[in-house]
Amino acid sequence: MAKLKHVLPAIMLGAAALFTACSGRDAGTTDTGLAMDTGASMMADTGMAAPAAALTDANIVYILDQSNMLDSATGAVAATKGTNSEVREYARMMMRDHHSLRQQGQDLAKKLGVTPAAPASDNSRAELDRSMSMLNGAAKGRDFDKAYIDDQVTYHVNLLATATIANEAAQNPELKNFIQKAAPAVQAHLDGAQAIQKKLQ
Repeated sequence: MAKLKHVLPAIMLGAAALFTACSGRDAGTTDTGLAMDTGASMMADTGMAAPAAALTDANIVYILDQSNMLDSATGAVAATKGTNSEVREYARMMMRDHHSLRQQGQDLAKKLGVTPAAPASDNSRAELDRSMSMLNGAAKGRDFDKAYIDDQVTYHVNLLATATIANEAAQNPELKNFIQKAAPAVQAHLDGAQAIQKKLQ
């Protein structure tokens, strides 16, 4: 099965919101995927052409919400279709944590009085539809498990790389703090996915 790709343009910056749950729980309970080309200050592997500096807090809040929604939704599919017990448990963790993170992100946005706004060139909805279609269309078994976990590894690597850029772009101190506290938990999620990935090779 082809590797799933979260080429979620803006979604990947969802790191901000995802971070809350991660920071509030033990390491290994949250994550999001953000792909940015730090050298060019542009989202990499996404359709986003806007420089990180052009991202507003409203964009970051939107991205975090979409990112949490995507990881929760794909986790729900993998929790059911996965055949490896570790893959299913990891998927359940993604589903639980990101559902919670999405709520926390929405609560923070409300507290800050920030209305989510999609960045330019956002195609997060199309990417969510594509990812769900790929997961739902994949045959149940080892290939599905491997594709899901491989995708999660890539997703979290990109998220960690983008966290710094999101932090630099954020204007609100609380949003910045939100992002900074998430890094260790996101790393723990990546470590967990990589450990499962090695076992599936």
